[in-house]
Amino acid sequence: MLTKRIIPCLDIKDGRVVKGVKFLGLKDAGDPVEVAAIYDAQGADELVFLDITASCEKRKTLRPLVERIAEVIYMPFTVGGGITTLEDISALLCAGADKVSLNTAAVLDPGLISGASRKFGAQCIVTAIDARRSGGGWEVTIHGGRTSTGKDAVAWAKEAVERGSGEILLTSMDSDGTENGYDLELTAAVSSAVPVPVIASGGAGCPRHFLDGFISGKADACLAASIFHYRKYSVREVKEYLSANGVEVRLSAG
Repeated sequence: MLTKRIIPCLDIKDGRVVKGVKFLGLKDAGDPVEVAAIYDAQGADELVFLDITASCEKRKTLRPLVERIAEVIYMPFTVGGGITTLEDISALLCAGADKVSLNTAAVLDPGLISGASRKFGAQCIVTAIDARRSGGGWEVTIHGGRTSTGKDAVAWAKEAVERGSGEILLTSMDSDGTENGYDLELTAAVSSAVPVPVIASGGAGCPRHFLDGFISGKADACLAASIFHYRKYSVREVKEYLSANGVEVRLSAG
């Protein structure tokens, strides 16, 4: 059985880690390099870095910061924000990223997923989907949640995988930062629709929420920020809770 993954997320704005609620009200949460090193020491399975204003500001992600973080961690590292070309992807992989996360650019040009998957391999390509409830389903948003697209989130996840995405990073805008738990209905709908790993994101506030994400949401990994940034729980504490409740996780010694 594959172990379930716990993934802290660094949302980056102006070179600092920030966190908000439903993508609004951003507050400072520390220096990215220092925070990344802490999560590496706690035994996180992966780290996600999202330059959350790069797309709406029409600029590239902060490559020097990516390089600095890559130097202090040993876990797999996913980077997203402001990626619009294959050259951008190549530059970030060379800077130390193991995977790249495509969101706005992939929606605007789905062929980017196909081209990236062919050139770099599906294992390097994560499609990030920011979704909010709309009618009886969920609508995809872009530009950091600022722009509605009219796209159905489940249908877009399926298309992204068909185009070569090796993983889906699924964020519920309705749950983001609330610490009330993941949107389990959304997560389960996407997890059941695609054959690749799905990372649940948005809403984790206690270890039980991770358990629910894996069991009810059928997620392969759970991503979180507030719960870790503000020291409510450590990665190790969450993993110990999951292990005690029958979820296979990687527990490092010590």
